[in-house]
Amino acid sequence: MSKSPKTTCAEIRLPTQELRNDIPFYTKVLGMRMDMIYPADDPRIAVFSGHGLRVRIVKDAPEAPGTLRILTDAPDEFADGKRSLVAPNGTRVEIDELNPPLVMPETVHSFVVRRLKDQAPWIIGRAGMHYRDLVPDRLGGSIIASHIRIPDGGPVPDMVHFHKVGFQLIFCIHGWVDVVYEDQGEKMRLTAGDCFIQPPEIRHRVLEASDNVQVIEIGVPAEHVTEIDHDMELPTPHFRPEREWQGQRFVFNQAEGAEWVPFRLPGYICRDTTIAENTKGVAGVQVVRKGQGDPVWASHDTDIHFTFVMNGEVTLEGEGREPYRLEQGDAFVIPPGMRTRLSDPSDDVELLEVTLPGTFNTTLG
Repeated sequence: MSKSPKTTCAEIRLPTQELRNDIPFYTKVLGMRMDMIYPADDPRIAVFSGHGLRVRIVKDAPEAPGTLRILTDAPDEFADGKRSLVAPNGTRVEIDELNPPLVMPETVHSFVVRRLKDQAPWIIGRAGMHYRDLVPDRLGGSIIASHIRIPDGGPVPDMVHFHKVGFQLIFCIHGWVDVVYEDQGEKMRLTAGDCFIQPPEIRHRVLEASDNVQVIEIGVPAEHVTEIDHDMELPTPHFRPEREWQGQRFVFNQAEGAEWVPFRLPGYICRDTTIAENTKGVAGVQVVRKGQGDPVWASHDTDIHFTFVMNGEVTLEGEGREPYRLEQGDAFVIPPGMRTRLSDPSDDVELLEVTLPGTFNTTLG
């Protein structure tokens, strides 16, 4: 005979002094179901379930009352619209949005220079990846720019997940990484010079990486939620390259065969990644190299202007500032209205420029 499958149940234990006071609160106010109560002559234990939670309330249990968070898409219709309650047994109950709107902090503008040789610490983050923060003040929480590396190649212990963001870029600067995305076909290999834009909430999973793969990841806002999708399997059966997520399309831009054109600043050329077009102007991403002519002083009026030095050297001059000789691995942020000049570029210089929004005005001179 085959054994019947085992059933497992988890519950949280909470204390009480008088169980009869808790029953109407958990059933009528919180809308939970009472599944069990005993002993009959003098009840000391009751079990309630609801909202994906099972709670065992025990008279004189040793735990502290704790806090329950109930998330709903209609918080104003739950518990008479109250957002904070205290149960008779002392448990604090917080009512909040199930899917709160993404809050975009106002940018706190500053001039930022981050050098690789300053030995900024590498932090071990999700899935064993190493993170180096390129904009420490995060401009008031409006952006996070990370230099990410995976030292040892092979399969990556990742799960299908998505990010609640306004904009997210993955740009490979060394090695390769295989990633699979929702509705975008089979796995894709990102190599040095290539980039993905991950539209808000697109499901994806990192599969495998080369030794010492390195990417630059830009996320807006700085603090955003990563959620695991336990139900979706990737790759998905449908290929939908034209699909939009909150107005943005997935982009896989490859360096090979790219067209180089004059950059907005004299003395440089660039290749566009099509990200401005596919995000409807939310952001713009360009790769910049040395061109013909002499660099000039210029300012811009975009909200966020981030640059990472991928190769070579260049001098960043800022009005009223000492010049910085920048090299591979360095990054900087230029606030709107500040006059700067990128002078004396080496022949092999290559810069990654990210701007939000993607369309803006540049004033030369």
